[in-house]
Amino acid sequence: MPEPESKGADYLKEAVTGPLQERDAALRPISFDDFTGQRKTLERLKVMVGAAAGRGDSLNHVLLSGPPGLGKTTLALIIGNELEREVRISSGPVIERPGDLAGLLTNLQEGDVLFVDEIHRLNKTVEEYLYSAMEDFRIDVMIDQGPNARSVRLEIPPFTLIGATTRVGLLTAPLRSRFTLQTRLDYYDRADLAKIVRRTCKLLEVSIDEKGTEEIAGRARGTPRIVNNLVHFTRDFADQRAEGVIDAEVASEALELLAIDSNGLDEMDKRVLRCMGESYNGGPVGLGTIAVAVNEEEHTLEEVHEPFLIQEGYLKRTPQGRVLTERGWNVSGVASPDGAGQMDLI
Repeated sequence: MPEPESKGADYLKEAVTGPLQERDAALRPISFDDFTGQRKTLERLKVMVGAAAGRGDSLNHVLLSGPPGLGKTTLALIIGNELEREVRISSGPVIERPGDLAGLLTNLQEGDVLFVDEIHRLNKTVEEYLYSAMEDFRIDVMIDQGPNARSVRLEIPPFTLIGATTRVGLLTAPLRSRFTLQTRLDYYDRADLAKIVRRTCKLLEVSIDEKGTEEIAGRARGTPRIVNNLVHFTRDFADQRAEGVIDAEVASEALELLAIDSNGLDEMDKRVLRCMGESYNGGPVGLGTIAVAVNEEEHTLEEVHEPFLIQEGYLKRTPQGRVLTERGWNVSGVASPDGAGQMDLI
């Protein structure tokens, strides 16, 4: 079996195929030991990867679910690195026809990893072809149409499919059941986010103190991808206005410029909370109504903003619609009907 010519960061840069920037690839952890957070998922993956490597077998299929930015792609690359196998990256919407899937699978070497992001968006016809590929490592492709139609069986070397999805409920039961491990990634706590801030700043050679670290970690919405984005912007701000050193004051000023307050709420979060308080008396109100009122796509609110607002206790879902909680009223800038106190949104 051919091995990658290099390991570590160089291996990841070579293994990554698709629209991933080199800058982001350089910040990605390259091993399980270098990965922060997601302890239960890491332990499960270590067991499976260690056993597969010890037997010399291909790893069983893995499904990673959870909100965007938590490390699903990074974990797939780490698995490839630990197994010393190539990682091919694609996404559900890109694989439109069975022929596209056949091209991907027949180009794999034994033991390679195929990572499919947003796998719940696979075309249903393509998904059915994937069943036999996952179980029997073969795929039957139809050639021609009508009386001349015939099936051609393509043998595929044993491979590992790693699927990633932000909406596991949209996966069909037959596809979901074919993954040996199904594991969910959760939002990170502040301590883990602070570790990521320190690691990113070290890699970028940015000077930051502990209070600056805590300031960025506290506003990152529990998401490593947001941490890295905030570090990059704060570094630029510090270079321009603070002689390149990030402390609590510099970090706060930089993030206020991005309209991200001390609670991690961004401008759209604040508009949602204020709209619910001012126009709908705190709810219940439907998501579609909120989307029209704040001039944002319903899908964006549901996938990007609402999970954080619910997790942090600013609003809740009910059968009748979304409702502001007491904490949501407190930060909405609007007086609640029962006269509870509030603080103005920044």
